[in-house]
Amino acid sequence: MNELKHLFNLHEGEQDKAKTLQDVANNIAFRGANLWILACAIMVASVGLNVNSTAVIIGAMLISPLMSPIVGAGFALGTYDFALLQKSLKNLLVATLVSLLVSTIYFFISPFKEVQSELLARTTPTIYDVLIAFFGGLVGVIATTRVEKGNPIPGVAIATALMPPLCTAGYGLAIGNLSFFLGAFYLYSINCVFICIATFVVVKYLGYPIKAQVDEQQQRRIRYLVTILIVLMLLPSSYLAYSLYCEQQFKKYSDHFIEKEFSEKGYTLVYKKIKYHEYPHKIELAFLSKRFEDKEIQQLTDKLWAYKISDTKLVFRQDSTDKLMNLKGDILNELNVNSLIINEKDARIKQLEDQIKSTNYDNDKLTKEAKTLFGSLQSLSVANHVFKMSKDSTHTIAAVLYESSTPLSIDESTKLKNWLKQRLQTPNIDIYRRESFKK
Repeated sequence: MNELKHLFNLHEGEQDKAKTLQDVANNIAFRGANLWILACAIMVASVGLNVNSTAVIIGAMLISPLMSPIVGAGFALGTYDFALLQKSLKNLLVATLVSLLVSTIYFFISPFKEVQSELLARTTPTIYDVLIAFFGGLVGVIATTRVEKGNPIPGVAIATALMPPLCTAGYGLAIGNLSFFLGAFYLYSINCVFICIATFVVVKYLGYPIKAQVDEQQQRRIRYLVTILIVLMLLPSSYLAYSLYCEQQFKKYSDHFIEKEFSEKGYTLVYKKIKYHEYPHKIELAFLSKRFEDKEIQQLTDKLWAYKISDTKLVFRQDSTDKLMNLKGDILNELNVNSLIINEKDARIKQLEDQIKSTNYDNDKLTKEAKTLFGSLQSLSVANHVFKMSKDSTHTIAAVLYESSTPLSIDESTKLKNWLKQRLQTPNIDIYRRESFKK
C-alpha cells in the first residue's frame, strides 16, 4: 500500500509552493509584451481558421499566453486569495475582450468568409470538451507545480484549445451569426471553467497554504460556486453530446436502410437528404429511373421501425415533379460540362504532343541523308531555339550544328540550308560548324 502511495505521490518533484504561487502571480498580467503576443496569436489562429489550416491553428495555441489567468484563478480559489482571484478575472476579461476584438476585425475585413470545417468544429461543444478541458487542466497545473516543467505545457495548450473558440466567436460577430458566437463562446467558457476547477482540485490536494483566514461559511460559498459552475457547464454540454450521438445514430441507421432497401436492389440513387432536426424526421430520396407507387412507399415506411428510424417521413422526389426533372437536368448538364472539359483537355494534350513531335528531329536520319549529299559532313544535329523578341512575341529558329573535317564552302552552306528548309519545312535556319561555332 505504501509503495502504491509512493507511485502516485504528487509531492515528489514538487516545486516550493511559495515559488510556484509567485510564478503564477507574475504571469497573470496582460500588458505590454504579453498583450502583443496574445493579439498576434489571435491573428495567427484567425488566419488558420480562415484557411482551414490545422497546423497554423496549433502554432497559434502554442504561442498564446491565454491560459495563465485561468490557472491563476484556480490557485486563488484553492488558497482563498481573493486579491489574486480579482486580478486573475480582470486580466482574463481583458484578454477575452482583446481577443474578440482582434478576431472580429480580422474576419470582418477578410474577403473569405466561407464556413470552414475548423470553424464548425468549435460551434457545438459537448461533454467530451468538458473532459478534455478538465484533464488537460490537471496536466497543466501538475506541470506548473513541478521543479522540472517538462513537455506537458505545450501539449496542454493544444489540447485545451482556448484560442480557436474565441476566434470562432469573433467570426460569428463579424458575420452577424449569433448561434456561431454563442456556441463558440460557450466552448471557450467550458475550457476556462474546467481548467480553473482542475487547478482548484490539485491545489487543494497538494495542500497549498490559505492566503487569508476565512470562516466555514465563506469556504462553503466557494464550494457552492464551484459546484454551480460545474452544473451550468455540464448540463448543456451533456445534452448537446447526447443530441449529437442521436443524430449520428439516425444517419447511420438511415444509410443502412437506404443500402438494404434500394442500393442492393439495383436502384440508382441520384439524390439523398437526411433531415434529423425536423419532426418528424425526413429522408428525401430521388432515383434515376425508378418510380415508386403509393403502395410501395407505404410498405417502405412501415419497414422504418425495423431499422430503428421510426418517427420518420419518407419523401420521394419522383419523375413527375418539376424538382426532380430539374435535378436530372442539372445532373445531365454537369455530365455534359465534365465531358466537355475532358474533351478540351484531350485536345490540349494532343496539341502539346504534336508540338513536341514538331520540335524533335530525327538527327540520325538527317545525318545519313546529309552525308549522301555532302560527303565532307561527319554528323549533323538540329534543334529549335525560341527567342523572346518583345513582351508578347517570340521567334523560333532551327539551329543546325554540323561536324566536318573542313568547313563547308559558301555554296555548300547555301545548298545545305536550302535542303534543310525543304526537308524540315521551316524557313528560319542557322548553320554552325561545331569546331569553331562560326557561321
